[in-house]
Amino acid sequence: MLRCFLAAAVSLALVSAAAAADPSDAKLKTGKPDLKSAGPLAIGPKGVLFVGDTVGAAVFAIKLESGTTRPSAINVEGINKKLAAALGTSEGQVLINDLAAGPNAVYLSVSRGRGPSATPVIVSVGGDGKITLLSLEKVQYAKAELPNAPPNKVTGKGRRRSNARLSSITDLHYADGKVIVAGLSNEEFASKLRVIPYPFRTSAKGASVEIYHGAHGKFETRSPIRTFVPYKVGGKSHVLAAYTCTPLVKFPVADLESKEKIKGTTIAELGNQNVPLDVIVYSKGGKDYLLMANNRRGVMKISTDNIDKIKGITERVERGGKAGLPYETISSLQGVVQLDKLNEKQAVILVRGEGGRLDLKTIDLP
Repeated sequence: MLRCFLAAAVSLALVSAAAAADPSDAKLKTGKPDLKSAGPLAIGPKGVLFVGDTVGAAVFAIKLESGTTRPSAINVEGINKKLAAALGTSEGQVLINDLAAGPNAVYLSVSRGRGPSATPVIVSVGGDGKITLLSLEKVQYAKAELPNAPPNKVTGKGRRRSNARLSSITDLHYADGKVIVAGLSNEEFASKLRVIPYPFRTSAKGASVEIYHGAHGKFETRSPIRTFVPYKVGGKSHVLAAYTCTPLVKFPVADLESKEKIKGTTIAELGNQNVPLDVIVYSKGGKDYLLMANNRRGVMKISTDNIDKIKGITERVERGGKAGLPYETISSLQGVVQLDKLNEKQAVILVRGEGGRLDLKTIDLP
């Protein structure tokens, strides 16, 4: 069924023959990327889509159709149901892994099926709500493999069953000519941040990162970053990273490139028993904010005031308390599982509703 749909689908035009040559295109080859999974997404320069392949422990750069005009709004009710129909399967066999707002559409990474046999799929959603399958049969792409990835095997029993390979890439972003990748490695200090120059010239070994976890009252090196965003602090590039349960930590990008191990500065403890899901940064009223979706504590609007002056948290934060950067919970936003900035005033969000329904919505930035 999927093969028939692939053959019948109108493929996206990935490269315009009339477009001026881009020097980075010399690093791309034409063919079919050997994606084993489609996880975290990010948009790069000139319409390049970066795809994190967690099972394959690799990052792919795929050249998209050139364009600069983003849709003013995208709203699709029950997008998981519509994806299932397009892919010839049931809603329970469709998993949306991430979204990214591109130059002329919103892109979704999708798993058709569950477990190791799931098929990776990437779709675009235009301003008219039309869902188009991205054909990967003959595209321009590049691949950066991640060294020292965790083994692809299931360990533990019952509730402790897990496969560390699925956390080889937990999030990725493009900034300042580089792809920054968070995830786990097979090393003793497992938590990693990798900085890979683009066009891909080499695969970065990355820096092992250590943090002080306020809710746990100890330093940790094995917990993966769940979501992060690039941000300049004092004019210098940083990564602002959120972990489970929920410390917010800053890392200088320069240190990630020059050192094998670094210790981050914990700038906020946002509350325990919580998993951060996605985060963006935006400006409003002359100030910068983070907007972060969480599984138990709603959507947080976090102020970045004095982020360069705040003292790092190095003592336990008791009883699920909060410390460091202040935030407010946006009560009007419920069930948000993914988000990305659509433009300077709006964001596009994936919202879970009743009965497991997922809606794609455009909202004004709060």
